[in-house]
Amino acid sequence: MQLRYQYRAYLTPGQGISAARVFGCRRVVWNDALAITKPRKTSNKRLGSPKHRLAQGPYWAVPKAAELGKLLITAAKKNPERAFLANAPVGVLQQTLRDLDAAWKAHEESKAGKRSGPKIEPPRRKSRKDNRQTARFTLSDRFKITEDGRLRLPKVGDVRVKWTRDLPSAPSSVTLIKDRSGRYWVSFVVETDPAADVLPPTDGDQGIDLGLTRFAVLADGTHITSPKYLRRAEKKLKKRQRELSRKKKGSKNRDKARVRVARAHAQVSDARRNFHHQWSHKLTSENQAVFAETLNVRGMARGRLAKSVHDAGWAQFVRFCEYKAARRGRTFVKVARDFPSSQTCSVCGHRDGPKPLHVRTWTCPNCEVRHDRDWNAGRNVRNEGRRVLAASTTAPAPPTPGPGARRR
Repeated sequence: MQLRYQYRAYLTPGQGISAARVFGCRRVVWNDALAITKPRKTSNKRLGSPKHRLAQGPYWAVPKAAELGKLLITAAKKNPERAFLANAPVGVLQQTLRDLDAAWKAHEESKAGKRSGPKIEPPRRKSRKDNRQTARFTLSDRFKITEDGRLRLPKVGDVRVKWTRDLPSAPSSVTLIKDRSGRYWVSFVVETDPAADVLPPTDGDQGIDLGLTRFAVLADGTHITSPKYLRRAEKKLKKRQRELSRKKKGSKNRDKARVRVARAHAQVSDARRNFHHQWSHKLTSENQAVFAETLNVRGMARGRLAKSVHDAGWAQFVRFCEYKAARRGRTFVKVARDFPSSQTCSVCGHRDGPKPLHVRTWTCPNCEVRHDRDWNAGRNVRNEGRRVLAASTTAPAPPTPGPGARRR
């Protein structure tokens, strides 16, 4: 199993200048390759069939990453206008061309319906004014971790890294990241043993009802208070944003103000991420199965409660629970979006119909049990999750096609 381990890095001013050169070389190679591939991709759409495209000659054939590497890296370094490409490792520039190929593939598969999720736009030009910069170093670049705990990156130097945990194995690549607030990070890709993180089986399961006033209510009655990090930081964010709007465009003071705004937002996102990590860790460690409702976050974020929905970060929390459950040998199930968790009595199963948001408690007309709306929904999510899990484990396996069967 491949996982990413990310650590905070601290670059000296000289290393920051060297890293900026690496980012700049990567940006130039990306833009040069995009300038060649984009018009050919566009013209191939107009030409139609492969026979018509072949009739136009080899000029309109989209070159592969290896061909672009010879043209835009090896040959370009001999050109005085592109001699600065020697300031970046060759592996970083070659990986840039592979990343561009992956971006085109993702766009084409999304357009053809072969890729789930929202539509992916074609790759765009990179600007030197982009506030987030990345560069991926591969094994061919010969990066290494020194004996004194520093990360040696070619063309950058020995970078000081804050090691918060040990790497489980030797990394296959490392990505140097500069975020919008000016912080540096290093992200390693490592191979891990899937059985190393599996926890011993435990009894019990848990249903989760997500909300805004209370971040979540569990089936056992536990209430998780919503921290509302964005709401708490709004006064500071408004002040920083006003300071930014008063600065002259293109000035150094405006860039400093932009960094202050980015740092304020980074504090909010970091605190929210840490909150999600803590509770997803607790839920997947203490329960054998975790059940959550499927929310239309994208649709809810278009309404009048959009800011509160974004502040809660339900999608990130559910994603954390899902991948941590898979790593630890737990079960995570999302119930159907149309399941009426707030309309059904968790005691007798009577469906009482939809209720407005201001109704927080209600009495079942069938069994006369008084319910807390969120607690009742959490128990219904757990019951429905148990049913879905039992149906999936007892379902018969599909028949195996014989040797003469055709694949459709």
